[in-house]
Amino acid sequence: MNQRLVVSTVFASLLGLGLVGQAAAADMAKDASKEKCFGIAKAGQNDCANLSGSHSCAGQTKTDGAADDWKYVAKGSCKAMRGLTMDEAKAKLKKS
Repeated sequence: MNQRLVVSTVFASLLGLGLVGQAAAADMAKDASKEKCFGIAKAGQNDCANLSGSHSCAGQTKTDGAADDWKYVAKGSCKAMRGLTMDEAKAKLKKS
């Protein structure tokens, strides 16, 4: 194999890993001021995968207020929105 190709590939991989690390650090910083709030997402407006596993991406919830779907909200504001913590949402799903 061409040595330049190998070196270029290694360099590109390392550069990509550095960018992923920075993105993860930014997400962690964002998460410090936010929390997941379950049961408040409107249809098509959830932030990521749900607890029941029926979908795995943002914007895929089909109903308003599904207990297993969540949105990021400012830390401490979930209860005021009548939302659930993850533990409360899991307990509600077990009862269903």
